[in-house]
Amino acid sequence: MGDQQAMLFIDTDPGVDDALAIMMAHEFGKVVGLGIAAGNVGLAHTTANALKLLDVIGSDAPVFRGAPHPFVRPALGAPHVHGADGFGDTGYLPSSRSAEAEHASLALLRLSHMHSGALTIVALGPLTNLALALSLDPALPTRIRRLVVMGGAVTGQGNTSASAEFNVGFDPEAAHVVYSRWGEFQLIDWELCMRHALPADRLESWLAHDGARPAFFAAISRKIRAFSRNQGRTGLVLADALAMAVALHPELVLASRCRSIGVELDGFLTRGATVVDWNGRGGQSPNALIVDAIDQQGFERMVAESLGLAEG
Repeated sequence: MGDQQAMLFIDTDPGVDDALAIMMAHEFGKVVGLGIAAGNVGLAHTTANALKLLDVIGSDAPVFRGAPHPFVRPALGAPHVHGADGFGDTGYLPSSRSAEAEHASLALLRLSHMHSGALTIVALGPLTNLALALSLDPALPTRIRRLVVMGGAVTGQGNTSASAEFNVGFDPEAAHVVYSRWGEFQLIDWELCMRHALPADRLESWLAHDGARPAFFAAISRKIRAFSRNQGRTGLVLADALAMAVALHPELVLASRCRSIGVELDGFLTRGATVVDWNGRGGQSPNALIVDAIDQQGFERMVAESLGLAEG
């Protein structure tokens, strides 16, 4: 049934799996804007990637450029996974469109007033833009219907360090601001995404179909698919698409737990780690609805349809 044509503001750092998530958002929801941050690669590339992708899928959704770097400390991107340009170094012809003049954080605040009570924020990258918006207007959460975050590793099995997931590890201070001030949000963590990887052979068969979307996604994902194979994985982890699926179709969630979570800012070995108070020892109110299991078939069906295929 889905979230009845959810109205979405997507905060993102495209990125290959971000691209699939954005395709999915346009297939199943209504996108009122994309806020762009540095993350997988630098801001110039992530912005250009968002604009190009919207050309491919025929969308005129506004793109708002946001934070070019983390709050406090420099961070490394993921060009070894996504390519130096974030889209697999495909050398695509850039979009003729430009980003809007308005900063992503200010655009989010404006749209939250325009669509008060109806807007879902889907945060797919580092949380810098959202933390800036929340710092400017602490009442922002009162106007937002849902916040769905892809980030963290709830038992400390990170992908950017031993304990930190990439989005949180890129800007831990921003994640701390959002996690500590938002109230309640829904969390799709890296370990869940690993459990719900898309079987590689199935994805390869879909990308062999004719059409602009399969061809474009096949091109931009070539490097990340090779990286995944070299890691010995039998499936491709599409973390941002999984988060978007939950935002659009909450009924896909089969199990979840509400717990208090925070972010480690100072540890030499654990900076950026997501710390979950599993047993309520800290006395804090639960703030994160941590998703534990997803309907895999439903998720895969959404991926196929987002690629323009009638069925999976």
